[in-house]
Amino acid sequence: MRECGMLLPVASLPSKYGIGAFSKEAYEFIDILKKAGQQYWQILPLGPTGFGDSPYQSFSAFAGNPYFIDLDELVKEGLLTSAECEAMDFGEDPRDIDYGKIYNNRFPLLRMAYGRWKGQGHKPEEPGKLLGEETSGYCFYMAVKDHFKGKSWICWDEDIRLRREDAVARYEQELSDEIGFYGFLQIKFEEQWSRLKSYAREQGIRIIGDIPIYVAFDSADSWFHPELFQFDESREPVAVAGCPPDGFSATGQLWGNPLYRWEYHGETGYEWWMKRMEYSFRLYDVVRVDHFRGFDEYYSIPAGSENAVNGAWEKGPGIDIFNRMEEKFGKLDIIAEDLGFLTPSVLKLVKETGFPGMKVLEFAFDSREESDYLPHNYTRNCVVYTGTHDNNTIRGWYQDLTAQDRQLSIDYMNNGNTPGEEIHWDFIRLALASVARLAVIPVQDYLGLDGRARINEPSTLGKNWRWRMLSGEITEELAGRCRKIARLYGRA
Repeated sequence: MRECGMLLPVASLPSKYGIGAFSKEAYEFIDILKKAGQQYWQILPLGPTGFGDSPYQSFSAFAGNPYFIDLDELVKEGLLTSAECEAMDFGEDPRDIDYGKIYNNRFPLLRMAYGRWKGQGHKPEEPGKLLGEETSGYCFYMAVKDHFKGKSWICWDEDIRLRREDAVARYEQELSDEIGFYGFLQIKFEEQWSRLKSYAREQGIRIIGDIPIYVAFDSADSWFHPELFQFDESREPVAVAGCPPDGFSATGQLWGNPLYRWEYHGETGYEWWMKRMEYSFRLYDVVRVDHFRGFDEYYSIPAGSENAVNGAWEKGPGIDIFNRMEEKFGKLDIIAEDLGFLTPSVLKLVKETGFPGMKVLEFAFDSREESDYLPHNYTRNCVVYTGTHDNNTIRGWYQDLTAQDRQLSIDYMNNGNTPGEEIHWDFIRLALASVARLAVIPVQDYLGLDGRARINEPSTLGKNWRWRMLSGEITEELAGRCRKIARLYGRA
């Protein structure tokens, strides 16, 4: 079966309150997907974000972002008023997410809603009884984090930093109302996401979610489970994650995430990973596993390094972790993000799992060498993208191509006479016409937008994760054109 979908982060949806949410616009986007002949909506991780606003640096692998809670739904429940929501300044530019204004204005509203929820007879301890252990742990973590003025756990007082039993009991009692607030947010997140996902299913749309292989150091995960990570006796990392130097960066990428003690994970039957996958498949229909090669080998950088130059490759868990997953859950619907330089052992691992890998057309047109990303090299068991959230838009990328690489695309697609404002359709057509069983196109490429609509530029700060789609931007005419080309290539 040949299928297709669109890539759009929830944050990039239009809405009245500065950032995309589980609001009526999300339901309208699902309707658009159906009209456009799509079967999938791919999103980015849904976890609560911190410094840098990256969805790949979350405070927990088991919690949802309170920014995505629909404020209008809270109005319907009598927890807020429309006037209160509209009085807040969430930013003036409908194209841009102003995270500072959202943080400063959304949380006071959510606290107001929590107060009224308690006024309806609810108790702060109620959410904890409904949430899973890991999600409840996140609520405790955030309450203590607020107590220490937002500092990471490594900067807390020693007794609670090391989770001594008497300190944990004392903080749980002293911060019970704050823990209840974060629990309230998770309950509302789960209620609203569950309704939206059910609506998508009713319309024949499946959700592709995304889980980062690593967790953030500043997270409930690393605080609650130091035994899972490569920490020293004081719980400082001895090594951190990243990528080696390559054509994109002469000094590599220093992500800074804590690395796993894979041997210990194996001894537990990968218990924490089983919980993580179970949680992820509650949220999503399909899971894209980011940085899949890290399960084969991971790049280890000594803690304290200024860049990624002095790292080394270490052995990951390999096929064992996926065999355990299949034993526990059966065959899982996973997409392996296998981009970048792939060694024979990584290729072997992807093949052994049977998971489809990824093909990105923006990586295909390198006139210096033959590319596995050119469609004539695809097998059916793959997912093709024009680009991902980490790439430029097709129009922005095409404008920046060297003359030789642009000529290769012209020779390959016979598109030398395509007007510049239509060039994105040539690449969309190439993706949909390929043998790949699934083709996913970023919404910005269907809209034909330039590099200003880029979601993320790796290794940069301050300008990422901010782009938003405008209300009504995908017109009936455009949805019809999407459906027509999807039908033409047997994907609608």
